[in-house]
Amino acid sequence: MISASKLKSVDFYRKIPRDLTEASLSGAGLSIIAAFSMIFLFGMELNNYLTVSTATSVIVDQSSDGDFLRIDFNISFPALSCEFASVDVKDVLGTNRLNITKTVRKFSIDSSLRPTGAEFHSGPVANAVRHDDEVDEEYDEGSFALTEQNFDKYVHQFPLTIVNFYAPWCSWCQRLKPSWEKAAKIMKERYDPEMDGRILVTKVDCTREGDLCRRNHIQGYPSIRIFRKGTDLRSDHGHHEHESYYGDRDTESLVKMMESLVESLPKESQKLALEDKSNVAEKRPAPSAGGCRIEGYVRVKKVPGFLIVSARSESHSFDASQMNMSHVINHLSFGRKLTPRAMSDVKRLIPYIGSSHDRLNGRSFINPRVSEANVTIEHYIQIVKTEVITRKGYKLIEEYEYTAHSSLAHSVDIPVAKFHLELSPMQVLITESQRSFSHFITNVCAIIGGVFTVAGIIDSILHNTIKIVKKIEIGKNF
Repeated sequence: MISASKLKSVDFYRKIPRDLTEASLSGAGLSIIAAFSMIFLFGMELNNYLTVSTATSVIVDQSSDGDFLRIDFNISFPALSCEFASVDVKDVLGTNRLNITKTVRKFSIDSSLRPTGAEFHSGPVANAVRHDDEVDEEYDEGSFALTEQNFDKYVHQFPLTIVNFYAPWCSWCQRLKPSWEKAAKIMKERYDPEMDGRILVTKVDCTREGDLCRRNHIQGYPSIRIFRKGTDLRSDHGHHEHESYYGDRDTESLVKMMESLVESLPKESQKLALEDKSNVAEKRPAPSAGGCRIEGYVRVKKVPGFLIVSARSESHSFDASQMNMSHVINHLSFGRKLTPRAMSDVKRLIPYIGSSHDRLNGRSFINPRVSEANVTIEHYIQIVKTEVITRKGYKLIEEYEYTAHSSLAHSVDIPVAKFHLELSPMQVLITESQRSFSHFITNVCAIIGGVFTVAGIIDSILHNTIKIVKKIEIGKNF
């Protein structure tokens, strides 16, 4: 057995009898200051231990080859009709998806971006429009020409007014003209406008009657519109309510369409609405305004590519000088949508994150040079993926931030709104990290020991200095 006296010999903390110690006011003051300093530094160290810190690194993008990137958008075009608005996706691997409709919705808007009705439905994609195979060079003018002065008069005079809005330079209009005039002549013989008075087949030259065509939101040629007396009333926004015909353009099909409209007249006299259910794919409500809000999402491969909004049709021509692709980006973001709560939680951890994931929101891109034609508005977007990983290896969020630069460019083709997409091969990885408990204990001990030691040194200096000053005062030598 080891005796108590031997154990005492290894005591590092030998005690001085109390009657051999001396208390002082300077020592008491330093003790109080040291105690508060220990408490303050301990609190700071505890807060630092409990606070989760982050480490940011840049690594090669870990996305697999089959990953797709989701693009959410909501863009308003005050001068692009929903009738022809098309969303296309292209990339360097050869992907070429035209007129995406499954995940895209369109709403007619006026020039002030106000909605003018319910969702605009483009209808099913039609096959190639059929025209007459043999063109008879000798045919009589069977349709009646309408102008700005007499348009409203005849539209409100006849129960049915079928109007072909055309441009002489348009190749599709030139192919339609013989069939249209023949069909108009046949209908005139069967339903004489003066004797029968149920239907009038007409035409409008948009190169001469530009204001009339703009009033009816004509952007593609030819546009065949069906006006019905009693239902073609002006809505609250001052726009016509009528139908567009998208079916075949040979003489037989045109006559069949017009005959079906005449046969439906008795029903419409009792119910003034555009409820003719025949040939639904061929006749659809015409756009109620000249603008369009396009919203939805598309999924693209993670390679350089393009998101393009343009006027597109396989059976219409467009006048590039009249196309205006000015737009307002209400929303544009990449990747999965983050809930406000998730973004709020992440921002508490990393305040700077999320500041660039929707940087184009609310931006307007208006072509100020309205007199210049063929102006395409292009956006060059560089996208960087950011991941936040928790301490346990769980992926907290995955978001895509981007930079954007926009410009106006002249094009020989129909103007478009084009988004150039460049995805960075690198990604930002943010990981949570927390200090270990052993590190926390070590720092606490260092704080207590360091403050106690420094306070002791200062007290010793003060005590000896005071003693020296007192000896000098009483005239004693060292």
